[in-house]
This record gives sequence, C-alpha cells and structure tokens, in this order.
Amino acid sequence: MCYVSLFEENMTLTDYYKILGLTPDSTVEDIKKAYRVKARQYHPDINHAPDAKDLFIIITEAYDFLISYHEKIKTHEDAYHQAMEDWRKYRQHRSRKRAHAYARAPYSTFKNSNYYRTTRIFDGTTIIYGFIIAVMVIIYTIIGFFYRLKHPIPGLEKPSVFAFIMLLVLGTVFLFVSIAYLRNYIAESKKRKKR
Repeated sequence: MCYVSLFEENMTLTDYYKILGLTPDSTVEDIKKAYRVKARQYHPDINHAPDAKDLFIIITEAYDFLISYHEKIKTHEDAYHQAMEDWRKYRQHRSRKRAHAYARAPYSTFKNSNYYRTTRIFDGTTIIYGFIIAVMVIIYTIIGFFYRLKHPIPGLEKPSVFAFIMLLVLGTVFLFVSIAYLRNYIAESKKRKKR
C-alpha cells in the first residue's frame, strides 16, 4: 500500500485508520499496538527504503489524530467534523514537525522518548502476571527467611534481616502497583462495555 499518496493536507478519518491498518471500531489499545508496530517498521533508522521517512511521518500523524480525537469522533458526525477542522488548523503541522524530528533521531532515541512511551499498553494478562510475581516474591521472601533461620547452612551466616526487609518492601510495592493497574484496567474494561 502506498501511504505517500495520502501525504496531503486533507486526509480523512478513513485514511488515518487505513494508514495504521485499522478499522473504525478499533480501541485505543488497538491504535497504540498498531502504531508501535508500524513505527518500528518504518523508522528511517531501521528501514532504509527511500520513502521510509515519509511513511513514518504519516503513520505518526495518523496516530496523533486518532489518539487525540478517539472519543470525539465516536460520538457524533458534527463532533468528527469539528475535530477534523481543529486538527487541520492547530495540530496537524505540529504533529508532522515532531514526526520529522523523531524520524531524524536514531530509533533507540525515539524508542526511549516520552512520546513513544505513551504508546505502551498494559493488557489484563500482563497485569495479572505482575500481580502473581509480586505475591510470589513476598511469599518466597518470608518462607525463605524463616526456613534459613530454622535450617542454617553450615559455613554461611544467618540470613540478613536487612535483605529480608528490603525484599519484603520491594514485593509489597510491586503488589500495590499491580493492584492499582488492575483496578484501572477493570474500570477501563467496564467503560468500554458500557459503550
């Protein structure tokens, strides 16, 4: 597919979805996933094709528009037209300018930018794995410490209370972070189901 022919001022919502290989019923998570894949595929530091830079810029523009106006364009046709007008007046040029800068930067710099980091998503499976790992760290820390106290290994000193406390604190912090992400994920899932 040739995206460069779409590299014009008056692109439509359909063009933006098409550029990212998505359909209008795509979720924010779908948009983020698609952008991450396409940005890596077409970043000029990785892809040395002559049109890679233009493709990267247009993909970034499509992502910016769809993420910025995702909720508005789903509500009403008038809201979509207003969003498109606002985009063309105020944000499209800035989006392209930022994309040009990211296209000139090495891919590693782009990947570590705050912009790229906002495309990260935590799906339910990742959050549940994080929760399970946090619980396992806490359980193994407690069991391991008391087991070593009851069954000392000859030639080794007793287990460190400081290390025990630090691992327990680390596991607890990880557990609370996992719970916060899990609650947020559940709330977002409920919102999506209500739509």
